[in-house]
Amino acid sequence: MSKSTAVEITPIWNSLVGQSEIVAKLAKAVSDADLIRLGESGPGMTHAWLITGPPGSGRSTAATAFAAALVCPLNGCGECQVCRMSPVGGHPDVQIITPTGLSYRVEDARELVRLSSLAPIESPWRVIVVEDADRLTVQAFDSLLKSLEEPTPHTVWVLCAPSVEDVLPTIISRTRHLTLRTPTTADVRDLLINSYGVDPAMAAFAARASQGHIGRARGLATEEQARMRRQSDLRTVFNLRDVPTCVVAAGEIVKEATSAANTRADLLDTKEDEQLKLAFGIEDGTRVTGSSKRTVDAAKKQLLATQKTRRKRMVRDEVDRSLVDLLGLYRDILMIQLGSSLELINQEMRPQMEQLAARGNAADSTRILEAIELTRASVQANTPPQLAVEALMIMIKDPQLASVHMNMQ
Repeated sequence: MSKSTAVEITPIWNSLVGQSEIVAKLAKAVSDADLIRLGESGPGMTHAWLITGPPGSGRSTAATAFAAALVCPLNGCGECQVCRMSPVGGHPDVQIITPTGLSYRVEDARELVRLSSLAPIESPWRVIVVEDADRLTVQAFDSLLKSLEEPTPHTVWVLCAPSVEDVLPTIISRTRHLTLRTPTTADVRDLLINSYGVDPAMAAFAARASQGHIGRARGLATEEQARMRRQSDLRTVFNLRDVPTCVVAAGEIVKEATSAANTRADLLDTKEDEQLKLAFGIEDGTRVTGSSKRTVDAAKKQLLATQKTRRKRMVRDEVDRSLVDLLGLYRDILMIQLGSSLELINQEMRPQMEQLAARGNAADSTRILEAIELTRASVQANTPPQLAVEALMIMIKDPQLASVHMNMQ
């Protein structure tokens, strides 16, 4: 069944919130991809894309929707098996690659090169979505360079990153760049109501609290545990009295983050363990011996190492989520101190925030916001989360105490 060459905003794009301009460009690319297959000119389409945007803006959603539309016979009808399976990595011609560690290894890049050389199985295109392309090291990118510059005619690369400043200049020069914006609170609220059936009041709260992060908003709207953890993280700064309470508060934040990360990692580990058994034909109770056992043991060892690295990264990502919530809190406190009329992220906590605002001034809040950002960078740069968050809590309580505490480390 042939696709229509007319540009059409098909249902696959409904999951991309508040990005009408980007949707139009990607839909045009899908339409022009048909023309290219027929040997005609299709300027809207290219073989390599870079999609950037702040966390929660929908980078991965845009990339996987684009991939689905390219392999769907109807340009992304949103209803067929192809459209349902492609965004979750269930289509043989769509590879969604996520780094398991803090960066992509050279071995990871070489595997991508191998995948890019394979002909599509069921569709005209093989689409490789590389999430967190900002984690490509120079060495890993060097391994990808030729495949990105001169891909096979059927291969499309879609790289995702927070901003162009986060990726290597050589990536920018070899891709077509699209920038997503943070969805508005109204966009996110309407999505929660219309697509997930969330109560309007809960949707409004989750949209504000998520600061435009759609995945976070969905979690806050549908999971009580997520709401409880967020409240616990925010309350920590209201109870800081001295160094011991700061250390305890940091411990609670990191403990909750670790628990959330472990829950997610356990699910992934279990799935991968089952996949390994299936790959080697191992059934429960089966004993593997000889050379087969050595092969299986080597595969298990490699899988365990990958899972351990991923779990560590997930903990850091969950700690970062808590720090983003604290950023929102002190942004609100700064707005109160400045007498701003802008909507507060944590409107339901206004009385408590007014008390904190009265204890300091706008300069104090600005320094705290800068300290939170520095802590985020420090955690992502491999500083132990407990130490980084301890130092932050002490700085929030008293900058002088923070200096003394750091000298004691």
